Amino acid sequence: MDVRHSHGTEVHVVRACYEDDAADLIAVGGAHSVEILLLTETSCKTIANFHIGSRVTALAWSSRVSSPSSTDSWSIELAAAGADFSLYLLSKSSSEQEEIFPFGGGLSGHHGKVNDMTFCGGRSEDSSRYVATVSDDKMLMVWDLHPSIDLTSPPSPGASPPSRPQPTAYVITFPHPLTSVNAHPSTSKELLVADCRGSVFLTDWRSDPDENEQHSWRNSSVVELLEPRALADSLAGPSAKWSGSVAWRRDPSAEFVGAAYGSRFALWDMGSLSGGKPYVTGTSFAEGGSQFRWCPTYADYFAVSTSSAAKGAVIHVHNVAYVHAQPTVFQIAPRPLYVRAFDFVACRGIPRIVAAVGREVIVFYIGVDS
Repeated sequence: MDVRHSHGTEVHVVRACYEDDAADLIAVGGAHSVEILLLTETSCKTIANFHIGSRVTALAWSSRVSSPSSTDSWSIELAAAGADFSLYLLSKSSSEQEEIFPFGGGLSGHHGKVNDMTFCGGRSEDSSRYVATVSDDKMLMVWDLHPSIDLTSPPSPGASPPSRPQPTAYVITFPHPLTSVNAHPSTSKELLVADCRGSVFLTDWRSDPDENEQHSWRNSSVVELLEPRALADSLAGPSAKWSGSVAWRRDPSAEFVGAAYGSRFALWDMGSLSGGKPYVTGTSFAEGGSQFRWCPTYADYFAVSTSSAAKGAVIHVHNVAYVHAQPTVFQIAPRPLYVRAFDFVACRGIPRIVAAVGREVIVFYIGVDS
């Protein structure tokens, strides 16, 4: 059965937690707050609520998380971005109340909408230390949340000292506004970065570009992946609303990369790149795709949504083994509603999708028991 939850405001972002000990947690970003839901097969309940005071534009789960269903000493940690370009580290545990740690504001941070974010420490001890953000300001920023040196100004007389050092940022600039970022599931240095023009960059953010190099993305990018038709369409149709979305397949080798651009999706085999061109492309939504997600529990499944309300709230689910077959279509709600954001739930068993539709979060199965 479907699980429905009313957030109270329009839901702008939804992110499922992929950590094994917290696969039943869902983060929901609304008009002014982030809500954490604990999901069961038939229901969900709120276990945390963080009021940040601005519309949420991106969310990312830290690896420092455990669910109340797996331990009594549970804790949650995630990063959030607001429409005022500010960033926040959100945390709560079984013994402590919600804590909101703002960072990345002012001149040191982004000066355009933050479209996506991801923790990027791989499976190492740094898995919760670094978070990458991408923005309309054409910048990829990788934030060190636990810097060894505090670069902030000393507090003014009479003011209490800050509770922790302000995170520091490593900045890579790109030629065009950036729409999506995804960290390699295993390694700690590789990021996929998508721009609004149809290009995907495989970026080694730990490389050390020349400080005098104006376009630092050239030194940091290992491979540029191109979907030629998407690139041509973006150049020919400047009025179109582009929102490229890219992701690594959620298996240890992460050999496949998928992306949605305009009306098309593309898959790349990273072990056999042919000049950066995809090994397969297809059409998902004629009116334009919005988000691309791989299923974390069944690696052959991926899904694409559209932000167009032409056919209502719809998600297409594809299978890599039958990539040229028609997708399975899930009609979630009628017009004028549409899917603003979605993600696969990481719980074992029949795959489920969580979708943000209007003021609701809807969780549904994409199959049945055989």
